[in-house]
Amino acid sequence: MARLTWEKVEDLKMEHCYIATDYASEARLFQKGSKEAEEKTRCWQLPWVPPPVEEPPSEEEIARKAAIKERQGQRLREMAEAKRSTRINELENQLRGLEFLLQQLEQVAESEIPYFLKDTGYVSRQEIETALAKATQSLRKVKGEPKGEQAEVEEKTDEKYPLVNIPDNMLTQDQLREKRRQMFLKTTSDGRQRAKQKRVEEDLERERKNQLDEQKRLENPELYLGEMRTKYKELCEKVEQRKRLKTNGNHSNGNGMSGGVGRGERLNAAQRERMRLLTTAAFDRGKGEDNFGAKDEDWQLYKLMSKDNDDDDEGPDEDETELARVSSRLQEIDPTFVPKPEPGPSQSAADMPRSRPLTKEDFQILLGVERFRCPEILFHPNLVGIDQTGLDETAGVSMRRLSSKDQVLEERLTNSILMTGGSCLYPGLSERLEAGIRMIRPCGSPIKVVRALDPVLDAWRGASLYAAAVQFPQQTFSRMDYFEKGEDWLRGYQFQYTL
Repeated sequence: MARLTWEKVEDLKMEHCYIATDYASEARLFQKGSKEAEEKTRCWQLPWVPPPVEEPPSEEEIARKAAIKERQGQRLREMAEAKRSTRINELENQLRGLEFLLQQLEQVAESEIPYFLKDTGYVSRQEIETALAKATQSLRKVKGEPKGEQAEVEEKTDEKYPLVNIPDNMLTQDQLREKRRQMFLKTTSDGRQRAKQKRVEEDLERERKNQLDEQKRLENPELYLGEMRTKYKELCEKVEQRKRLKTNGNHSNGNGMSGGVGRGERLNAAQRERMRLLTTAAFDRGKGEDNFGAKDEDWQLYKLMSKDNDDDDEGPDEDETELARVSSRLQEIDPTFVPKPEPGPSQSAADMPRSRPLTKEDFQILLGVERFRCPEILFHPNLVGIDQTGLDETAGVSMRRLSSKDQVLEERLTNSILMTGGSCLYPGLSERLEAGIRMIRPCGSPIKVVRALDPVLDAWRGASLYAAAVQFPQQTFSRMDYFEKGEDWLRGYQFQYTL
């Protein structure tokens, strides 16, 4: 906007503005957006330098980059293989050292084991066996071998928890307590094992999906990219909808609109149950003996009544996880992809700024309704807050002040209405002024509006000639005379209008 100087605005006004014959009709024309309105719209293009266009790489360039990428990949694979070999050698040496250490412990008395292990970094035989099992598992993982059976890695369940499968009637009190402890440890260990197995299965499933995606991409890259973009858009909409519902507290009326429903319709099942329990607890007082807490189940009410027990968050959202995967995949295969930013806590997704490169249209100024609305203040000064009459009405009032008996003078005036001044350069001014005066004058009155040859300077030239005339001092009076004698003295002059 720094290029819009005052002089440039004046040039635009005089170059593009015009007087509408009927302001209301012209405004309705632009309001409808008709083809005629588009033809009357002017476009002013500001200086704009288009960004450099990146030329698509040639086939030789693509082949060269592919070769470089292949060499880099081969070098990375060689480095990974060398690192893997080094790791395998380290683990094998560690295994041989641990096995040799265990063989030496067979020849050492039990009481001398701590002294024997003083310089090895281990404190007991069990710690060495655990380290040996971990090293064996790590070696198999590095070599890519399937994991051994649980019995090969850890101790047998029966050996580790010997009291679990023994009936209670065959155990003493101390053994029962030990059995409960072993059952707790076994349950915890089994849970960890199941979680570990689940993670392994998820990794395998993720790897399988990645392989299928890569196969589809290689078969038809364009179709695959379009499907991924469509999927990303759908997932974004689903995640935003879910977050919007959480933020608004599920205040939906079933039509996707928020508000306008009762409180009961906005609550989910868990919230309604908590509200019922709170209401019952508030009004259930003084009704007999209070034996709350006699049963352990009574204390579960506090958990149900707590706000932290809402089921709004049922674990991680699968859509969000899939959205992150699709977004990461698009960033890998599509260099033009820009992930959608996350909205802030006080900013909705719809209000997020979306950046885009500037185009030629961003540096254009369209002049449509402004072309005739700007000069319309000559006929309707109230558009800019000025309580005055327009040109046509002012001319009509001036003519009504003439003597009604002198018809010749009146006809001479209406036949020679002279327009002068810079505003006369607007196209359509004479037609609009003539139409306005004709509506005020009696029907059939002759009216003719003419424009000066040089509207901008003719008024100045006429004033300069009048000021240079000999009778100018006799036909003028000073400012002090005006203040002393008043405006009625000015009206007493008899000006003569000559053509």
